[in-house]
Amino acid sequence: MKSLFLLLAAGCLLLSGCAGYTLGAQKPAHLRHITKIAVPTFENLTLEPRLASLVTNAVIKQLQNHGSYQIVAKGEAEAVLQGKVSNINRTQFRSDLNNVLRSSQIMATLTCLFTITDTASGKVLHSGNATADSYIILEANLQLSETQLLEDAAQRLANNLADQVSEGW
Repeated sequence: MKSLFLLLAAGCLLLSGCAGYTLGAQKPAHLRHITKIAVPTFENLTLEPRLASLVTNAVIKQLQNHGSYQIVAKGEAEAVLQGKVSNINRTQFRSDLNNVLRSSQIMATLTCLFTITDTASGKVLHSGNATADSYIILEANLQLSETQLLEDAAQRLANNLADQVSEGW
């Protein structure tokens, strides 16, 4: 009898250790009721071609990875995430050792403004901005280096944006 009591007490202690923890997403309180979201192609306010579609695809992938929202078409969505790629700033990160005017690494800062709008009421549920920095070592093929730089910056920006709308803490 005593061993049964000890076993039950140990079981209660083990189960109470996980009190308050839940599995799954912890969305912000004002977005808790949203489960289906549409993400149309972001608007590109920069002069960089194809940057909006690059960022939009990265955001969709990150939201899917977080698992907080189901990405659906606009007609099925409870809310719409709209964004504007507002700025891309390239700066010299490091210069060539033998020639300070020649860059060996470039850093890009990407900025995006976004809003989440309720489809039923048209009310803005959340608005914010996300930024990301990325740098790359320049190689002989400058176009390939630039493409890799923009892809990395878009991934980092998408991760920051997805964290803002998917994490409640």
